[in-house]
Amino acid sequence: MATSTDQQSGRAGALAPRLPVPFFDLKAQFDGIREDLLDALAGVAESTQYALGPEVEAFEAAFADFVGARHCVGVNSGTSALHLALICAGVGPGDEVITVPMTFIATTWAISYAGANPVFADVDPVSYTMDPRQVERLITRRTKAILPVHLYGQPADLGPLLEIGSRHGIPVIEDAAQAHGAGYEGRGAGTLGLCGCFSFYPGKNLGALGEAGAVVTDDTRVADRLRALRDHAQSKRYHHDELGFNYRMDAIQGAALAVKLRRLDSWTEARRRLASRYLQALGDLPMQPPAEATGRRHVWHLFVALHPKRDLIRQKLEERGVQTALHYPIPVHLQKAYAHLGHRPGDFPVSEQIGRECLSLPLFPEMTAEQQDAVIAAVREVVPEISRARDTIDE
Repeated sequence: MATSTDQQSGRAGALAPRLPVPFFDLKAQFDGIREDLLDALAGVAESTQYALGPEVEAFEAAFADFVGARHCVGVNSGTSALHLALICAGVGPGDEVITVPMTFIATTWAISYAGANPVFADVDPVSYTMDPRQVERLITRRTKAILPVHLYGQPADLGPLLEIGSRHGIPVIEDAAQAHGAGYEGRGAGTLGLCGCFSFYPGKNLGALGEAGAVVTDDTRVADRLRALRDHAQSKRYHHDELGFNYRMDAIQGAALAVKLRRLDSWTEARRRLASRYLQALGDLPMQPPAEATGRRHVWHLFVALHPKRDLIRQKLEERGVQTALHYPIPVHLQKAYAHLGHRPGDFPVSEQIGRECLSLPLFPEMTAEQQDAVIAAVREVVPEISRARDTIDE
């Protein structure tokens, strides 16, 4: 039976929104931790220690233990984490950093903030992470770091990248902004290179109540310098030894992240179950998600699948009440901000295909079976319909 909404819109019931499914639901997450979270925030307010302080130190210790690193240095964003890590790796004006064009642009902002230039290696077409086969030919005397991105929650192929870096004396900095709790050959993402950089933007697998980030490292000297740089490069109060930054983590974020960190393992398992169900239910459709590579633990920050008619699929899913997103439709090398690098369409074909075809389906730990059933039903209705229409046109 058509609803009043159907009648007003003139659409057939088959096209009407069914169970509305948000792309992400932070309110559901908050409802599940409301009491603990509000208690933690009240404690910060009563302490009146709002920048750094014991709440941040407690979170840093807990997160270092969680990922398996000796040190964690909390900062005010994932972008700041990358910036400071590159400085500590010795990257400066005129240098080059090898990274990928299929990433959020913050990866390359950090390179630019350090005064260096990004040099791009394409991603491989299976995992959507840095293709190690392309890296070595890009190394020059100006190369000061290799910056792979653990895209969508899956670690890059760090083994060969670390070997290349070691052979050339070039540090590897991991962009683990989307990979909290991910793993590579049994080790935590972010702990294999000189530094691992995390974002705690609210929508991340471990999200703050605003902006926050962290750098993890096993190098004590690097950790000491990171702590100084984030706080105006003070070796002691009012003594500034080099150019520093105001990149401190707020105590409120430290307290909130500590509450959420205790639940991250269960949230990650929920993500992995949901992703596995998507893969099973949608595996026969002509959509291509990244495969979980052998030896890597994918934490499914995003469930992204490729299809040539992405925009049409997205439109039809929205009509059915399913929210989707794009990560990332314009690779960095084609962004206007980096036009000075001189790249053209076709330079990095895998990244460009992902940009044209990527579609992120709803996936969040609080997602119910009913919600996922609604997404699966909508996708299984829309994709074959579009594929049949495409085949007819091709004939």
